[in-house]
Amino acid sequence: MSAHTRPSQPGIRLRVDLGGDPRPHRSAKIEAHLRVDVAADGAPGDLPAVQLAVIIAVDVAESNRAAVRHALPTALRALPDRISFAVLGSGPQPVRCYPRGDAEWAVADREERRRAAFVTGSLPLHREGPRPAGYAAWVAGARALLDGRPVSVRHLVLITDGSSAAGETRLEEELDACAGQFTCDVFAVGADWTPDPLLTLAERLHGTAEFVDDGLGGAITAAIHRLRRVHTPQLPIEVTVRPSVRQVSLSEKAPRPHRLGGLPQPGRPNCWSFPTYQWQQGARDYLLTLVADSGTDPLETELQFAMVSVGDVHEPVTARWHLPDRSPPPAPAGGDSVRELTATARMRGALRQGLVALEKHQLDTAADRLGQAARLAAQFRVDWVLNEISAVADIEDASAGRVRLRAFEAGTLGPMILRAGSRPGRPLADAVGARPGPRCGGCGTPAGSEARYCIGCGEKLL
Repeated sequence: MSAHTRPSQPGIRLRVDLGGDPRPHRSAKIEAHLRVDVAADGAPGDLPAVQLAVIIAVDVAESNRAAVRHALPTALRALPDRISFAVLGSGPQPVRCYPRGDAEWAVADREERRRAAFVTGSLPLHREGPRPAGYAAWVAGARALLDGRPVSVRHLVLITDGSSAAGETRLEEELDACAGQFTCDVFAVGADWTPDPLLTLAERLHGTAEFVDDGLGGAITAAIHRLRRVHTPQLPIEVTVRPSVRQVSLSEKAPRPHRLGGLPQPGRPNCWSFPTYQWQQGARDYLLTLVADSGTDPLETELQFAMVSVGDVHEPVTARWHLPDRSPPPAPAGGDSVRELTATARMRGALRQGLVALEKHQLDTAADRLGQAARLAAQFRVDWVLNEISAVADIEDASAGRVRLRAFEAGTLGPMILRAGSRPGRPLADAVGARPGPRCGGCGTPAGSEARYCIGCGEKLL
């Protein structure tokens, strides 16, 4: 192992901004924007390569060998010293191409890189006949191989032309089994792949999905260099809720959209843990949604509905139920960030839905959804969305959402759908910090101004 060690606890700042106080209902929705900043204080610039294990899996038909013939040796020659790596090709099932023999992993040095680049010239690829049953087979093979490599960062690079995706039935089941085991970047080549399962892989395995027409070797190298900038491989976000909260969900919105699965904590019935991965220095934005029953709560009283914890940093989510016959007060400081977060998600969704409708020749639906995306992009000044729309439609009035479809190359839609679902969004404006409140005298956990018991230790607040 490297003599350099990273701090066990990164520098974390957490801000919670509420979208507005809710009206009482048995299933009222409360939304909050979480901004998490991580500073790798005192850490070396790059994670030591010995702490990384990477699988490069090539799910490509023999007819598309040209797409990887030069890219794969280029990427292998650029591997950093001491990184663990393996290369998978495919016959009827994924098969290890490198390292050769009984070893499951190679450790990069000058000789290993040279041998790997040479061996992959004979990489087995799909031919006519049986093929792996979709992406689930690749994910399962990666999980089995990575299970025996206990390093800090474990990652799959999947290169696919979609040639093995027919008959996919087990992807969601296999992704459930892989939760928390490794992360994944997907590179699509050729023109016959379907975007939806690739976006699912990227969202569920906390990576990216990207179409690469040229420069695949550089794209693989860049992905591995990004892994070396990881400061904290895994950082759970815990949400502890009051008993009246019946549902909890958390989704990452920026820099990339990711679906987060909540894990109940044994012995803590009101606590959920949402694992997140590959933390570098910088900020991430999350949308926290709570569904609560107001039946036993007082009205017009500040209540603590949840405590959000990241490492040793805690912030409360506080709101009050407003009387139904009264106008709600102005939105709290930072409320605009929640509205922008949800609007940006709607913009991404409308863009993707419009492109999918265009692919299915549902022209009225396509024009409507692309118009919605253009209106929101104009409102929030997101130029890349307007540029994407202009590739398939004339934007007559972006602010009014008026677009007119026009002729385009059909092969452009797949890459555009991938970008709509996985491309980084623009950073949100800085939000105002969460409203202050008292802390528990016993454990120091912050509490809402009207809370009676500590949500952390359960002791009565004085």
